[in-house]
Amino acid sequence: MKVIILAGGLGTRLAEYTKSIPKPMIKVGGLPIIHHIILHYKKFGLRSFIIASGYKAKIIKKYFKKKLKDLDIKVINTGLKTMTGGRIKKLKKYLNNETFLLTYGDGISNVNITKLIKFHKKNKKLATLTAVRPPARFGAIKISKNTVKVFKEKSKIDEGWINGGFFCLESKIIKLIKDDMTYFEKEPLEQLSKKKQLMAFKHHGFWQCMDTKRDKVIIEKILKKGIK
Repeated sequence: MKVIILAGGLGTRLAEYTKSIPKPMIKVGGLPIIHHIILHYKKFGLRSFIIASGYKAKIIKKYFKKKLKDLDIKVINTGLKTMTGGRIKKLKKYLNNETFLLTYGDGISNVNITKLIKFHKKNKKLATLTAVRPPARFGAIKISKNTVKVFKEKSKIDEGWINGGFFCLESKIIKLIKDDMTYFEKEPLEQLSKKKQLMAFKHHGFWQCMDTKRDKVIIEKILKKGIK
């Protein structure tokens, strides 16, 4: 089964790093975050990766020419301004109409990929996303007539489920992607949801995306301790 990693965006919220390198190449724990993502999939026996690059694609290509030679890693330039759905569509010829895995190049997790695939196959739908509950950034309070009735410190329970990436998908979903400007997270996933073809694999363990410098610091600390 092939793994697509979306790694073509500009990463503007981390501009202090992304002026010189693409976001997935930002180092955490001594390695680019995309390297950690690949190593996670490798633990579950995945060996074939397609990196959908765009912004500063040559840097990613150069890195993987030297690293992880025991794996089949293709770095495909899917365009500078292409949206997430468009990037997937451009990789159609590499998928051979088979089930494939998809994730973003800026988030790490200890999600069990074997269980994700098993869940997807059991439900026989076109798409499965991994649903996560991110840690709340702030404590929650409830106020009545200027009096704090409930105060809760930061807790995962306060946050709803969100799309954590780590998809398992049937190749038929590509038909729902119109063109380069299609966001995968908009029309395609919305249509799949309306058609009851989108399942949620709930992950209660570790998950963290890297959108800001603060997120990078969090990931660094967790990697030092070791992801459990």
